[in-house]
Amino acid sequence: MTATIAIVEDERAIAENYRDALRRTGYAVNLYSARAEAIEAFRQRLPDLAVIDVGLGPEIEGGFELCRELRAMAPTLPILFLTARDSELDIISGLRLGADDYLTKDISLPHMQARISALLRRVSVLRDQADEGEQLNQGDLSLDISRLQCHWKGETIDLTVTEFWIIHALARRPGHVKTRGQLMEAARVVLDDNTITSHVKRIRRKFQAVDPAFDAIATAYGMGYRWQP
Repeated sequence: MTATIAIVEDERAIAENYRDALRRTGYAVNLYSARAEAIEAFRQRLPDLAVIDVGLGPEIEGGFELCRELRAMAPTLPILFLTARDSELDIISGLRLGADDYLTKDISLPHMQARISALLRRVSVLRDQADEGEQLNQGDLSLDISRLQCHWKGETIDLTVTEFWIIHALARRPGHVKTRGQLMEAARVVLDDNTITSHVKRIRRKFQAVDPAFDAIATAYGMGYRWQP
C-alpha cells in the first residue's frame, strides 16, 4: 500500500522539489502552503507522515502550532520538521511539541528520504509485531503494540512513535542499561545524543503528569538509561 506524505511548506519551489523526489521513490504526496489549509485537509483524512516547515507565511511559528494540533488529532502519526531554522532552541521546541525528527533544509534529498523511510518503517515494524500478538507488560506499564498505546497504572500515556520505541526498548529488558546509540538503533532513527535526551525528558514528563512519583526511567550517568523494575 502506498504511503501518503503531507508536505506543509510555504515556498512552492522547495515543496515541489521535495514532492517530485518523494514521488519518484513511490510515495503519494500532498502539498499545503498554510497551516489552516493543512489542518482542514487533515480533519478530512490523515496522511501517513507529515513534513512540516516551522515558518508558514506570516505565521513565524505556524508549523509548531500545526504540530500541536496534529498531535492532538493523531498521537502516533510520524511528524518531521524540515526548516531553515537550526538553533538548538527550535529543535528542542519541536521535539517538545511531539515531532519525531527535525531536519534542516540543507539536508540532501537522499538523506531526507532515508529519514522518512525510517519513520514509516518503525510504524510498519510495530504493526507487524502486533500481528504476532505481542503485548509488553512490566509492573504498572502496559504497551499495546497493535494500537501503539501505552498505559501506566491504568492511565493512558500518549506517546509519539519515537517515544513508544524508546519505552519499548527500555522496558523489554528492565535493569539493563541502553546507551543513547542503542536507543537510536531501537527507535530506528538517526538522532544526536542531545535529541535522545530531549525525548527521554519529554517521556518522563508525560508519565509524571499522571503519576508525580514516576521514576522508572533511571539515568546511568555517562552511559545511557535503564528501566527500573
